[in-house]
Amino acid sequence: MSVFSDLRAALKSSENLGYDSAWAMPRAFYADPDVLALEKKHLFGSEWICIGRAEEVPEIGDSMAFTLCDEPLVAVRGDDRKIRVFANVCRHRGAILVEGKSRGKRIVCPYHHWSYNLDGTLAGAPRMEAHGGFQKDDCKLPEYWTEEWCGFLFTSLAADPPPLGPKLEPLKALIGNYHMEEMKLRYLADEIWHTNWKSLIENFMEGYHLSPLHKTTLHPVNPTRLCSHFPAGDSYFGYNAGYSPDLPRSQKGHPDLSDAEADNCVMFAVPPGLISGCGGDYSSFICVQPETVDRVRAKLGLIFYGEGWSEEAVDKAVTLFNDTMSEDKTVLATLMKGINAKSYVPGPLAPADFEGNVLDFYRYVSRRLSPVLETEG
Repeated sequence: MSVFSDLRAALKSSENLGYDSAWAMPRAFYADPDVLALEKKHLFGSEWICIGRAEEVPEIGDSMAFTLCDEPLVAVRGDDRKIRVFANVCRHRGAILVEGKSRGKRIVCPYHHWSYNLDGTLAGAPRMEAHGGFQKDDCKLPEYWTEEWCGFLFTSLAADPPPLGPKLEPLKALIGNYHMEEMKLRYLADEIWHTNWKSLIENFMEGYHLSPLHKTTLHPVNPTRLCSHFPAGDSYFGYNAGYSPDLPRSQKGHPDLSDAEADNCVMFAVPPGLISGCGGDYSSFICVQPETVDRVRAKLGLIFYGEGWSEEAVDKAVTLFNDTMSEDKTVLATLMKGINAKSYVPGPLAPADFEGNVLDFYRYVSRRLSPVLETEG
Protein backbone atom coordinates (compact mmCIF):
# COMPACT_ATOMS: atom_id res chain seq x y z
CA MET A 1 0.00 0.00 0.00
CA SER A 2 1.15 3.56 -0.65
CA VAL A 3 1.63 5.99 2.23
CA PHE A 4 -1.60 7.79 1.28
CA SER A 5 -3.71 4.66 0.95
CA ASP A 6 -2.32 3.25 4.21
CA LEU A 7 -3.10 6.49 6.04
CA ARG A 8 -6.54 6.73 4.48
CA ALA A 9 -7.30 3.20 5.74
CA ALA A 10 -6.24 4.17 9.26
CA LEU A 11 -8.31 7.36 9.17
CA LYS A 12 -11.40 5.60 7.82
CA SER A 13 -11.00 3.00 10.53
CA SER A 14 -11.09 5.76 13.15
CA GLU A 15 -14.56 6.75 11.93
CA ASN A 16 -15.88 3.26 12.69
CA LEU A 17 -14.05 2.35 15.88
CA GLY A 18 -15.53 3.17 19.27
CA TYR A 19 -13.79 5.12 22.02
CA ASP A 20 -13.00 1.85 23.78
CA SER A 21 -11.22 0.34 20.79
CA ALA A 22 -9.38 3.24 19.08
CA TRP A 23 -5.70 3.27 18.15
CA ALA A 24 -3.17 6.01 17.45
CA MET A 25 -2.23 6.95 13.88
CA PRO A 26 0.72 5.62 11.86
CA ARG A 27 3.95 7.58 11.45
CA ALA A 28 2.93 9.21 8.14
CA PHE A 29 0.12 11.08 9.88
CA TYR A 30 2.74 13.14 11.72
CA ALA A 31 5.96 12.85 9.75
CA ASP A 32 5.25 12.72 6.01
CA PRO A 33 5.86 16.04 4.15
CA ASP A 34 3.41 15.08 1.40
CA VAL A 35 0.66 14.66 3.99
CA LEU A 36 1.49 18.07 5.41
CA ALA A 37 1.26 19.59 1.91
CA LEU A 38 -2.28 18.23 1.62
CA GLU A 39 -3.15 19.55 5.08
CA LYS A 40 -1.93 23.03 4.21
CA LYS A 41 -3.95 23.04 1.00
CA HIS A 42 -7.16 21.36 2.10
CA LEU A 43 -7.31 22.31 5.78
CA PHE A 44 -5.42 25.54 6.43
CA GLY A 45 -6.01 26.75 2.89
CA SER A 46 -9.75 26.02 2.89
CA GLU A 47 -11.17 25.98 6.43
CA TRP A 48 -11.87 28.87 8.82
CA ILE A 49 -8.60 29.65 10.62
CA CYS A 50 -8.35 31.57 13.88
CA ILE A 51 -5.74 34.33 13.69
CA GLY A 52 -6.17 35.73 17.21
CA ARG A 53 -8.53 37.99 19.09
CA ALA A 54 -10.57 40.79 17.52
CA GLU A 55 -9.32 43.17 20.22
CA GLU A 56 -5.83 42.93 18.74
CA VAL A 57 -7.07 45.46 16.18
CA PRO A 58 -9.26 47.52 18.55
CA GLU A 59 -9.47 50.97 16.94
CA ILE A 60 -10.26 52.33 13.49
CA GLY A 61 -7.06 52.22 11.42
CA ASP A 62 -5.43 49.46 13.48
CA SER A 63 -3.82 46.69 11.44
CA MET A 64 -2.18 43.35 12.22
CA ALA A 65 0.02 41.52 9.72
CA PHE A 66 0.16 37.72 9.69
CA THR A 67 0.85 34.80 7.37
CA LEU A 68 -1.47 31.95 6.42
CA CYS A 69 -0.29 29.14 4.13
CA ASP A 70 2.67 31.33 3.09
CA GLU A 71 0.28 34.12 2.06
CA PRO A 72 1.10 37.54 3.60
CA LEU A 73 -2.17 38.94 4.99
CA VAL A 74 -3.26 41.90 7.09
CA ALA A 75 -6.31 42.41 9.30
CA VAL A 76 -7.57 46.01 9.33
CA ARG A 77 -10.36 47.69 11.31
CA GLY A 78 -12.15 50.03 8.91
CA ASP A 79 -13.97 53.31 9.30
CA ASP A 80 -17.18 51.33 9.85
CA ARG A 81 -15.38 49.45 12.68
CA LYS A 82 -15.61 46.19 10.74
CA ILE A 83 -12.47 44.05 10.58
CA ARG A 84 -11.42 42.99 7.10
CA VAL A 85 -8.55 40.80 5.96
CA PHE A 86 -6.60 41.80 2.85
CA ALA A 87 -3.61 40.55 0.91
CA ASN A 88 -0.63 42.28 2.51
CA VAL A 89 0.96 42.86 -0.90
CA CYS A 90 1.11 46.15 -2.79
CA ARG A 91 -0.67 46.09 -6.16
CA HIS A 92 2.26 47.99 -7.69
CA ARG A 93 5.28 45.67 -7.53
CA GLY A 94 4.54 43.36 -4.66
CA ALA A 95 6.12 45.01 -1.62
CA ILE A 96 4.81 43.98 1.80
CA LEU A 97 2.59 46.75 3.09
CA VAL A 98 2.44 46.19 6.85
CA GLU A 99 4.90 44.64 9.28
CA GLY A 100 3.64 43.63 12.72
CA LYS A 101 0.96 45.91 14.13
CA SER A 102 0.39 49.52 13.14
CA ARG A 103 -2.20 52.30 13.03
CA GLY A 104 -3.03 54.91 10.44
CA LYS A 105 -5.78 56.51 8.39
CA ARG A 106 -4.45 54.64 5.37
CA ILE A 107 -2.23 51.69 4.53
CA VAL A 108 0.89 53.08 2.89
CA CYS A 109 3.40 51.01 0.96
CA PRO A 110 6.91 51.75 2.30
CA TYR A 111 8.47 51.23 -1.15
CA HIS A 112 6.82 53.77 -3.48
CA HIS A 113 4.10 55.17 -1.19
CA TRP A 114 1.10 53.78 -2.96
CA SER A 115 -1.67 54.11 -0.37
CA TYR A 116 -4.89 52.24 0.33
CA ASN A 117 -8.04 53.18 2.21
CA LEU A 118 -9.14 51.05 5.14
CA ASP A 119 -11.61 49.24 2.86
CA GLY A 120 -8.75 48.14 0.59
CA THR A 121 -9.44 50.56 -2.26
CA LEU A 122 -6.52 52.44 -3.75
CA ALA A 123 -6.25 55.97 -2.36
CA GLY A 124 -3.15 57.21 -4.14
CA ALA A 125 -0.50 56.15 -6.65
CA PRO A 126 2.11 58.93 -7.00
CA ARG A 127 3.03 60.01 -10.54
CA MET A 128 0.94 57.31 -12.23
CA GLU A 129 -1.48 59.71 -13.96
CA ALA A 130 0.24 59.40 -17.32
CA HIS A 131 -0.02 55.59 -17.49
CA GLY A 132 -2.50 54.85 -20.27
CA GLY A 133 -3.70 51.44 -19.07
CA PHE A 134 -3.93 52.09 -15.32
CA GLN A 135 -7.35 52.64 -13.74
CA LYS A 136 -7.10 53.66 -10.10
CA ASP A 137 -10.71 52.69 -9.35
CA ASP A 138 -10.07 49.13 -10.53
CA CYS A 139 -7.09 48.65 -8.19
CA LYS A 140 -8.05 47.15 -4.83
CA LEU A 141 -6.37 44.86 -2.34
CA PRO A 142 -7.74 41.29 -2.60
CA GLU A 143 -10.06 40.66 0.37
CA TYR A 144 -10.64 37.41 2.26
CA TRP A 145 -13.58 36.24 4.30
CA THR A 146 -13.58 37.14 8.00
CA GLU A 147 -15.82 36.23 10.90
CA GLU A 148 -15.80 36.96 14.63
CA TRP A 149 -16.87 34.27 17.07
CA CYS A 150 -16.77 34.61 20.86
CA GLY A 151 -14.17 37.37 20.49
CA PHE A 152 -11.92 35.27 18.23
CA LEU A 153 -11.11 36.45 14.73
CA PHE A 154 -11.27 33.92 11.90
CA THR A 155 -10.41 34.17 8.22
CA SER A 156 -10.58 31.79 5.27
CA LEU A 157 -8.67 31.59 2.02
CA ALA A 158 -11.54 29.67 0.42
CA ALA A 159 -13.47 31.38 -2.38
CA ASP A 160 -16.87 31.08 -0.70
CA PRO A 161 -16.73 29.19 2.61
CA PRO A 162 -19.93 28.26 4.48
CA PRO A 163 -20.44 30.60 7.48
CA LEU A 164 -18.59 29.52 10.61
CA GLY A 165 -21.10 30.60 13.27
CA PRO A 166 -23.89 28.12 12.46
CA LYS A 167 -21.42 25.23 12.54
CA LEU A 168 -20.44 26.15 16.09
CA GLU A 169 -23.90 26.77 17.57
CA PRO A 170 -23.84 23.57 19.69
CA LEU A 171 -20.42 24.55 21.05
CA LYS A 172 -21.65 28.09 21.69
CA ALA A 173 -24.47 26.60 23.77
CA LEU A 174 -21.84 24.94 25.98
CA ILE A 175 -19.64 28.00 26.50
CA GLY A 176 -22.11 30.87 26.05
CA ASN A 177 -22.46 31.66 29.75
CA TYR A 178 -18.70 32.19 30.03
CA HIS A 179 -19.01 35.17 27.63
CA MET A 180 -15.55 34.85 26.11
CA GLU A 181 -16.38 37.80 23.85
CA GLU A 182 -16.26 40.03 26.96
CA MET A 183 -12.92 38.73 28.19
CA LYS A 184 -9.87 40.95 27.82
CA LEU A 185 -6.52 39.94 26.39
CA ARG A 186 -3.82 40.37 29.03
CA TYR A 187 -1.11 38.03 27.76
CA LEU A 188 0.08 37.16 24.25
CA ALA A 189 3.14 35.32 22.95
CA ASP A 190 4.36 33.90 19.63
CA GLU A 191 6.42 30.73 19.79
CA ILE A 192 7.85 27.98 17.61
CA TRP A 193 7.27 24.43 18.85
CA HIS A 194 9.39 21.63 17.42
CA THR A 195 6.66 19.07 16.92
CA ASN A 196 3.94 18.22 14.45
CA TRP A 197 0.97 20.61 14.55
CA LYS A 198 -1.45 17.73 15.14
CA SER A 199 0.55 16.51 18.13
CA LEU A 200 0.22 19.96 19.68
CA ILE A 201 -3.55 19.91 19.23
CA GLU A 202 -3.88 16.34 20.50
CA ASN A 203 -1.82 17.18 23.58
CA PHE A 204 -3.90 20.25 24.46
CA MET A 205 -7.13 18.35 23.89
CA GLU A 206 -6.60 15.28 26.07
CA GLY A 207 -6.71 15.10 29.85
CA TYR A 208 -4.88 11.79 30.15
CA HIS A 209 -1.54 13.54 30.65
CA LEU A 210 -2.66 16.29 33.05
CA SER A 211 -1.76 14.47 36.26
CA PRO A 212 1.28 12.45 35.08
CA LEU A 213 3.09 15.20 33.14
CA HIS A 214 1.92 18.27 35.05
CA LYS A 215 2.30 16.93 38.57
CA THR A 216 2.95 20.31 40.23
CA THR A 217 1.34 22.62 37.67
CA LEU A 218 -2.02 21.42 36.32
CA HIS A 219 -2.67 18.33 38.44
CA PRO A 220 -3.56 20.43 41.50
CA VAL A 221 -5.89 22.53 39.30
CA ASN A 222 -7.40 20.16 36.73
CA PRO A 223 -6.58 16.56 37.69
CA THR A 224 -7.07 13.80 35.14
CA ARG A 225 -9.74 12.09 37.27
CA LEU A 226 -12.13 15.05 36.78
CA CYS A 227 -12.00 15.02 32.96
CA SER A 228 -15.13 14.13 31.01
CA HIS A 229 -15.66 13.90 27.26
CA PHE A 230 -18.59 15.54 25.47
CA PRO A 231 -19.94 14.70 21.99
CA ALA A 232 -18.09 16.25 19.06
CA GLY A 233 -19.62 18.18 16.19
CA ASP A 234 -18.48 18.34 12.59
CA SER A 235 -16.36 21.47 13.22
CA TYR A 236 -15.46 21.21 16.92
CA PHE A 237 -14.69 18.76 19.71
CA GLY A 238 -13.82 19.01 23.38
CA TYR A 239 -13.94 17.83 26.97
CA ASN A 240 -14.60 19.16 30.44
CA ALA A 241 -11.62 19.62 32.75
CA GLY A 242 -13.09 19.98 36.21
CA TYR A 243 -11.39 22.20 38.76
CA SER A 244 -10.20 20.48 41.92
CA PRO A 245 -12.67 21.07 44.78
CA ASP A 246 -9.68 21.91 46.99
CA LEU A 247 -8.67 24.78 44.69
CA PRO A 248 -9.54 28.31 45.85
CA ARG A 249 -11.18 30.00 42.86
CA SER A 250 -10.03 33.55 42.13
CA GLN A 251 -13.27 34.80 40.54
CA LYS A 252 -16.61 33.28 39.62
CA GLY A 253 -16.72 35.02 36.26
CA HIS A 254 -19.84 36.21 34.45
CA PRO A 255 -23.08 36.29 36.51
CA ASP A 256 -24.72 33.98 33.96
CA LEU A 257 -22.49 31.09 35.06
CA SER A 258 -23.99 28.34 37.17
CA ASP A 259 -21.94 26.96 40.04
CA ALA A 260 -21.23 23.84 37.98
CA GLU A 261 -20.01 25.95 35.05
CA ALA A 262 -17.82 28.06 37.32
CA ASP A 263 -16.21 24.88 38.62
CA ASN A 264 -15.45 23.61 35.12
CA CYS A 265 -13.06 24.48 32.30
CA VAL A 266 -14.39 23.67 28.83
CA MET A 267 -11.50 22.50 26.68
CA PHE A 268 -12.47 22.88 23.04
CA ALA A 269 -10.96 22.85 19.56
CA VAL A 270 -12.16 24.52 16.38
CA PRO A 271 -9.85 22.67 14.01
CA PRO A 272 -7.55 22.97 12.35
CA GLY A 273 -6.22 26.14 13.98
CA LEU A 274 -7.76 26.96 17.39
CA ILE A 275 -7.58 25.23 20.77
CA SER A 276 -8.84 26.84 23.97
CA GLY A 277 -9.43 26.25 27.64
CA CYS A 278 -12.55 28.22 28.58
CA GLY A 279 -12.78 29.06 32.29
CA GLY A 280 -15.07 31.38 34.18
CA ASP A 281 -12.37 33.68 35.53
CA TYR A 282 -9.87 33.46 32.66
CA SER A 283 -9.31 31.38 29.55
CA SER A 284 -6.36 30.27 27.45
CA PHE A 285 -6.02 29.78 23.72
CA ILE A 286 -3.48 28.76 21.09
CA CYS A 287 -3.67 29.59 17.39
CA VAL A 288 -1.84 26.86 15.49
CA GLN A 289 -0.17 26.98 12.07
CA PRO A 290 2.22 24.32 10.70
CA GLU A 291 5.47 25.26 9.02
CA THR A 292 7.12 21.85 8.54
CA VAL A 293 6.26 18.37 9.79
CA ASP A 294 8.18 19.06 13.00
CA ARG A 295 7.83 22.82 13.33
CA VAL A 296 4.66 24.71 14.22
CA ARG A 297 3.92 28.37 14.94
CA ALA A 298 1.89 28.84 18.10
CA LYS A 299 0.21 32.09 19.13
CA LEU A 300 -0.61 31.72 22.82
CA GLY A 301 -2.85 33.99 24.85
CA LEU A 302 -4.75 34.46 28.11
CA ILE A 303 -8.03 36.39 28.31
CA PHE A 304 -9.60 37.49 31.61
CA TYR A 305 -13.17 38.25 32.61
CA GLY A 306 -13.84 41.49 34.47
CA GLU A 307 -11.71 44.41 35.53
CA GLY A 308 -10.82 43.49 39.11
CA TRP A 309 -7.55 41.78 38.30
CA SER A 310 -4.40 42.75 40.17
CA GLU A 311 -1.05 42.59 38.44
CA GLU A 312 -0.05 39.87 40.89
CA ALA A 313 -3.08 37.71 40.00
CA VAL A 314 -2.46 38.08 36.27
CA ASP A 315 1.24 37.28 36.71
CA LYS A 316 0.33 34.16 38.69
CA ALA A 317 -1.96 32.96 35.89
CA VAL A 318 0.68 33.70 33.26
CA THR A 319 3.33 31.81 35.23
CA LEU A 320 1.10 28.75 35.59
CA PHE A 321 0.30 28.84 31.87
CA ASN A 322 3.92 29.25 30.80
CA ASP A 323 5.18 26.55 33.16
CA THR A 324 2.54 24.16 31.84
CA MET A 325 3.27 25.02 28.21
CA SER A 326 6.99 24.54 28.82
CA GLU A 327 6.35 21.02 30.08
CA ASP A 328 4.19 20.29 27.03
CA LYS A 329 6.69 21.83 24.64
CA THR A 330 9.52 19.68 26.00
CA VAL A 331 7.64 16.39 25.88
CA LEU A 332 6.23 17.07 22.39
CA ALA A 333 9.74 17.58 21.02
CA THR A 334 10.74 14.17 22.35
CA LEU A 335 7.46 12.69 21.08
CA MET A 336 8.42 13.72 17.55
CA LYS A 337 11.70 11.84 17.91
CA GLY A 338 9.83 8.77 19.08
CA ILE A 339 7.35 8.86 16.21
CA ASN A 340 10.27 8.97 13.77
CA ALA A 341 11.95 5.98 15.41
CA LYS A 342 11.95 2.67 13.53
CA SER A 343 10.45 1.04 16.61
CA TYR A 344 7.36 3.29 16.64
CA VAL A 345 4.11 1.32 16.53
CA PRO A 346 0.72 3.04 17.09
CA GLY A 347 -0.72 2.13 20.49
CA PRO A 348 -4.26 2.01 21.93
CA LEU A 349 -5.99 5.22 23.03
CA ALA A 350 -7.29 5.65 26.57
CA PRO A 351 -11.09 5.76 27.20
CA ALA A 352 -13.25 8.64 25.96
CA ASP A 353 -12.95 10.84 29.06
CA PHE A 354 -9.17 10.86 28.76
CA GLU A 355 -8.21 10.56 25.07
CA GLY A 356 -11.57 10.66 23.32
CA ASN A 357 -10.73 13.97 21.69
CA VAL A 358 -7.74 12.41 19.96
CA LEU A 359 -10.16 10.09 18.20
CA ASP A 360 -12.50 13.03 17.52
CA PHE A 361 -9.58 14.81 15.87
CA TYR A 362 -8.76 11.77 13.73
CA ARG A 363 -12.39 11.65 12.60
CA TYR A 364 -12.33 15.36 11.70
CA VAL A 365 -9.18 14.89 9.62
CA SER A 366 -10.69 11.81 8.00
CA ARG A 367 -13.87 13.65 6.99
CA ARG A 368 -11.83 16.41 5.37
CA LEU A 369 -8.89 14.51 3.89
CA SER A 370 -9.96 10.92 3.12
CA PRO A 371 -11.48 11.87 -0.27
CA VAL A 372 -8.29 13.76 -1.14
CA LEU A 373 -6.06 10.87 -0.03
CA GLU A 374 -8.07 8.50 -2.19
CA THR A 375 -7.57 10.72 -5.22
CA GLU A 376 -3.89 11.35 -4.53
CA GLY A 377 -3.18 7.73 -3.66
